[in-house]
Amino acid sequence: MITLSQYRASAGRVQVPCHRSRPRVRTSPRPFVAGDTAPRKPLLGVQATREHAELESSTGLVQQTTDEQTLELKNEGSTEKEKQEIAFIDDDGNRIPVMAADYGFRSGSGRLYQDGYGSVPSSATALALGNFKKEFMELRKSVRFNEYKELSSTMDPNPLSKAALVVGSALQSTLTKADSWLEGRGVLGKVEQDTARASLTPKERKVLEKLQALRLDDRRVIAREHKREKEGRGVKAPWLIKGSYVFLCWVLDILYANRPIQRFWVLETVARMPYFAYISMLHLYESLGWWRAGAELRRIHFAEEWNELHHLQIMETLGGDHLWIDRFFAEHAAVFYYWVIILMFFASPSAAYVFSELVENHAVDTYSEFLEENKEVLQGIPPPLVAVTYYKSGDLYLFDALHTEWESGSIRRPECNNLYDVFVNIRDDELEHVATMKACAENTIKPKMDGPKGLEEAKDQVTKLGTSNVNNKEAQEVI
Repeated sequence: MITLSQYRASAGRVQVPCHRSRPRVRTSPRPFVAGDTAPRKPLLGVQATREHAELESSTGLVQQTTDEQTLELKNEGSTEKEKQEIAFIDDDGNRIPVMAADYGFRSGSGRLYQDGYGSVPSSATALALGNFKKEFMELRKSVRFNEYKELSSTMDPNPLSKAALVVGSALQSTLTKADSWLEGRGVLGKVEQDTARASLTPKERKVLEKLQALRLDDRRVIAREHKREKEGRGVKAPWLIKGSYVFLCWVLDILYANRPIQRFWVLETVARMPYFAYISMLHLYESLGWWRAGAELRRIHFAEEWNELHHLQIMETLGGDHLWIDRFFAEHAAVFYYWVIILMFFASPSAAYVFSELVENHAVDTYSEFLEENKEVLQGIPPPLVAVTYYKSGDLYLFDALHTEWESGSIRRPECNNLYDVFVNIRDDELEHVATMKACAENTIKPKMDGPKGLEEAKDQVTKLGTSNVNNKEAQEVI
């Protein structure tokens, strides 16, 4: 047993969100970041016994404490570090053990519910220079210590993949020699190999091995998509839109064969861009006075973007952004994709929504296949903290705003007890995106803008306004 004060002095406070306001979680000690020069310990916490909730109304946080002000370490593992774990306590008092380690590159700071969350950024110049220095060092490490060798074991044995492997190996060898030469002459600083993952406990390493063993058969995803189309659930799209979509899928199949977590991270990085683009264009139209009826639509798109952001954070926690090459590809592809969607929306909002509907349908097929192939393994892995925070915290306003197809009075409250539940939730979220994009493309979204509240409740509000001697025009504006 250790006292609460001793734990706080050595590791800080562990806090989990309650229903009072938008959740924030402070995790400590800070998890490791692969890009740091000095590696940190993996994300660890403790499990409290006989806890009770101390509400902090100003921040909406629930702190895990005990009547005796003590914390009990769970009897697992041979060291104190291995005995510790984090547990999320939901509104019903249920304890949900969460993943003890964060395997992502950016873990620890600058992410949702971690250190620095909600702070104001510095100038663009400072941010750009800081990021360039960090990523340049990571590029050097990736070349010098050949992190690309793990990609060769996962690539499909097709001619294109083999050619890419030969070219990549030659480029890596050349850059390694050049970097060593520049380092030896003092032009570049010394590069040291990351040791962050070496500090994982056996239990945490076992989870990482399970994550790395996850697989996805692209051919079965394609077969699933064709079956859906034959059943009449396909998406009719102009050849230019359809061609762009097919090309995108082909590139992902080549680059991310047998690397589903990295593939999902890239997809979720890019998936936020359409909603950001739609919000940008609707805001622009309002500012120019061209179109003043898009406020509710912007709210829905923000809820969709917020949802995709949490998907992205989940994939980062699972290590999807660990390799430099994946970050480079995803971040540049996202910027390019944003401007493509901007141009699409400028020319035809309907076409932009159809393209998003195609992509979201593909995401549903991909996640469905992934769940079927990896069900047993996923059920044996605890959920990431960010996933439980998003799906189980009390303040679910933005989560509810995501749902435009639910009937009045109905709400969706998914389970989140293991990683399988998390991916089921993500798949179901993508189904909501499909429904919303379809409604936007067909211009039938207006009656559904109140989500679970439904159109009937909006009409009731108009009736109440009418009985209060509010004029007809004002009442109509409520709808």
